[in-house]
Amino acid sequence: MIPRIPVSVDLVVLTVRGQELCALVWRRDQPPYEGRWSLGGGFIQLDEDLPAAAARLLAERCGLAGAPVHLEQLQTYGYPDRDPRQRVVSVAYLGLAPDLPASTEAHMSWQPVSSLTEMAFDHRRIMLDGVERARAKLEYTSLGAAFCPPEFTVAELRRVYEIVWGRPLDPRNFHRKVTKTDGFLMATGRTTTRDGGRPAMLHRRGPAVLLHPPMLRI
Repeated sequence: MIPRIPVSVDLVVLTVRGQELCALVWRRDQPPYEGRWSLGGGFIQLDEDLPAAAARLLAERCGLAGAPVHLEQLQTYGYPDRDPRQRVVSVAYLGLAPDLPASTEAHMSWQPVSSLTEMAFDHRRIMLDGVERARAKLEYTSLGAAFCPPEFTVAELRRVYEIVWGRPLDPRNFHRKVTKTDGFLMATGRTTTRDGGRPAMLHRRGPAVLLHPPMLRI
């Protein structure tokens, strides 16, 4: 008899809150790994495909129904000992969005990625894979703007890159690169003083998906 192996979806949901890159997690209240942080997720239903399961769990388990989250498949994890209770294959999804609100689920909370040093199961490994995917995508796609509000300044976009990449960037060099990249930003014609100092031009995300040339971390 062929064994049936459960398939779950785990969600690495990242946002920028309080000048830190944060992940949406919950603290387990029962064994195994009682007291440790865990990613949101759950098992797929027999009548749904993986993207539908990810969207459902984002709403039901993570409490982000209707939130403007960019969701994409990250990786599949299937080594035998990842769950001590039974053999489980997990398909991880990465979710990215600007400053998301607190979850409507009481057990979920935003925690700085830097503080999540011990997690249940293999969830730290999955989270770190998600963080690296996010960092890499900021290099060659316009996804950095997904962490920003609909209208943003170049300085606000630069802070996203600095927070996600974990290092400071030269303001003038960054401004030159992003404004010279075809289709990355579109000027709105409006300005704001919310950064302090002189009025700064507001932009919105342009039509470009891939950046040429890429915004390399080196």
